[in-house]
Amino acid sequence: ANLCMTSTKFCKTILVMLYLLCLGCSVDQCQRLWIKAEVATSSQLGYTEFMLFGDFGTTWTKLLDTSSGNRSVRSTRDLGGFCVDVATGHNASQRAPVFVNELLALVNGGIQLLGSGPWTLVDVGSRDIKAVVVDQGRPVRMEWNNSCGALTGFTLELLGRYFNLDFSKVKPSEHALAVTCGVLGMERLFDQVAAGQNVSEALAMFVRGMANLTHGFIGRPDSFYLSGGMCDNPLFLKSFPESVEIKQLGRYVLLEGLLAEHDPSR
Repeated sequence: ANLCMTSTKFCKTILVMLYLLCLGCSVDQCQRLWIKAEVATSSQLGYTEFMLFGDFGTTWTKLLDTSSGNRSVRSTRDLGGFCVDVATGHNASQRAPVFVNELLALVNGGIQLLGSGPWTLVDVGSRDIKAVVVDQGRPVRMEWNNSCGALTGFTLELLGRYFNLDFSKVKPSEHALAVTCGVLGMERLFDQVAAGQNVSEALAMFVRGMANLTHGFIGRPDSFYLSGGMCDNPLFLKSFPESVEIKQLGRYVLLEGLLAEHDPSR
């Protein structure tokens, strides 16, 4: 009986998807229906409830499929019209019927991973810096810097490709450029190169300036948690003062926040 129910739902899903394609819907728009069909056919208990969550950043999108628990990172520009059930992020407003503010997702994700606090968490991504301080399960400070922190991660990716440098092989600098945002800091970096400074050293000075900007943004604590794509940049991590303890949470904290509030299994 369960198998028949599953097969019936699979067939209905395929028919609906074909109907939408005939109406002119894109493959991306029908992709979620196909995933649901796959889940239905593989489940011995019939149709399995699940949801797709997305953190749609400027450069990279993080996805969570609750049917498998899989988390993945995809280029935002390659997603086309792909949509999810619940979304957050700079490019998320047209991607889901439910949109969650990024700071709220960051707070909920932090509480899910770290407990009631106290703790400080800063998220450094492609275009901005977000920071929250939580104590006794409540946010006591929430900051969002999308001007002075503009294009932080994106700028570093761009410079790395331009100079063909591997950040893991660049030695941190003892000196810092006065970086107030990624774009203006890049101008100072090229001024250093034009004046004869070694490219690797100039880039390391630029990154230390970004680290100083980030550390100052959260009040220069002795210890904090870091999330976002900059967790994957070893030069950025090494450019903070040696006395500062940085605990990395990775790129999926905002997705954990969405899951905490919209878990379909609850």
